[in-house]
Amino acid sequence: MKLFFVLSCLLVPSFASATTQNSAPPERGQDGRATSVKEWTLLVYINGNNNLDTYGAMDINEMETVGSTDKVNVVVQWASMAATSTKRLLVVKDNDPNTVTSPTLEDVGNVDMGDYHSLVDFIRWGVTNFPAKHYFVDVWNHGSGWHMKNLSLLSNPMKATDISWDDKSHNYMKTEQLGQAMAEAAQIIGHKVDIYGSDACLMGMAEVADEMADSVETYVGSEEVEPLKGWPYDALLSGWNALGDNMTGAEIGKILTREYVKSYSNGSQGTENGTFSAYDMSKLPAFNEAVKNFGTKVRQLDKASRDKLVASADTAQKFSYSDYVDVLDFLTNVQAKNIAGLAGDETAALRAAAKNLVIASAATDSYAKAQGLAIWLPTSSYSYDSYSARYKGLHFQAHTGWGDTLQALLAP
Repeated sequence: MKLFFVLSCLLVPSFASATTQNSAPPERGQDGRATSVKEWTLLVYINGNNNLDTYGAMDINEMETVGSTDKVNVVVQWASMAATSTKRLLVVKDNDPNTVTSPTLEDVGNVDMGDYHSLVDFIRWGVTNFPAKHYFVDVWNHGSGWHMKNLSLLSNPMKATDISWDDKSHNYMKTEQLGQAMAEAAQIIGHKVDIYGSDACLMGMAEVADEMADSVETYVGSEEVEPLKGWPYDALLSGWNALGDNMTGAEIGKILTREYVKSYSNGSQGTENGTFSAYDMSKLPAFNEAVKNFGTKVRQLDKASRDKLVASADTAQKFSYSDYVDVLDFLTNVQAKNIAGLAGDETAALRAAAKNLVIASAATDSYAKAQGLAIWLPTSSYSYDSYSARYKGLHFQAHTGWGDTLQALLAP
């Protein structure tokens, strides 16, 4: 969508570079399906039914530098504006960086990739045909956190865009629907999804993660817009397979965090600004409780103290949506201002809870203050009023009352 070009919120994958990773051919039957249970299956949902169309093949080529191995199945559902149907592939290693050679196992017709049921159907198919002990679900597309700015570029401004735009169906997945998809995925798998990640912009935030608090073990994403080349799939798969017997979700999340930022620090994907992080979702309830307790103190502040708190947010690390603020940098500013009423245990507890939640965080120099976790923190009543009704439907509001805290913070 042109809107996202304006926001620079694109995932433009690069051609794969050479790799020394050995790739054992997967054990498959005549129909291409796996005949054994592996340690991991990576399920990549590539929605190219939009202005990212030309870039889907580039990322698959990047995956093909390693391909599926004796430890990891790499399986893709690939939709394209240029194609009349959606394909499901098993990614296999090749030496051709320009052509996707991985076999198409199934042609599923013209799928609405903006419908979360399509994601669930792909996961069900992947689990059935490529069983594994652990699963990593990756949704590849545009992203905007939990809301979208009310820009004049849209003839019908939406209250939220969230993720996975399909320009054929004019549909997309709401944050709540993404959470529902992961809940259904966990039921299909028989346990929590080991890793969920958004190869999309602005998804590294508490509000999005909390929608899947009960269904995901490790969450990965970027606080900021992603640079044009997206995730470095070659480096991810190489590092992942090198883990050997230590293939935990946390370790894979740490590898992706490190390799993502490394690739943009005069690395394999050039020099770009970016952030990336991984969360231990078992720590999310404690973080939510700390947000709730901090909010109780905020609602008791006088106007002068609330003004200092707003100033702390104004000078904290922000992202392309200026009401998305890094939690830990915000708390650093709060501490520096020594705000009466916020010098107690609640502020320290929130800082500790955020640090426990974020198990890996990396950023390029331009985002040195980013520490891995964003939260909605508008600093004007106008911004709050624009999205407050939408916010009330999120799990994070139900768990923390953060929207109510913001209303009190920004009151005249």
